[in-house]
Amino acid sequence: MALHFELVTPEKLVRSEEVYQVVVPGTDGDFGVLEGHAPFMSTVRDGAIQIFASAGAAPEIIPVEGGFAEVNEKGLTVLAEKAG
Repeated sequence: MALHFELVTPEKLVRSEEVYQVVVPGTDGDFGVLEGHAPFMSTVRDGAIQIFASAGAAPEIIPVEGGFAEVNEKGLTVLAEKAG
């Protein structure tokens, strides 16, 4: 199974894809999201999102600045002030 992940900024949709895992820099600490994660909301601090395409894969790193993250039954959406 895969996690649907979207990364959005005010300017554009940066990413929309199926991935294995995403690690997000939350205000209270980094958190990892896999398919089937419980519903969750967090603010995002300046840092880097790590995107794992598959189990054991090296992560792709995308710098982000601020925003919000929401996990729901559809997947993970990160609304970032800036990304990339």
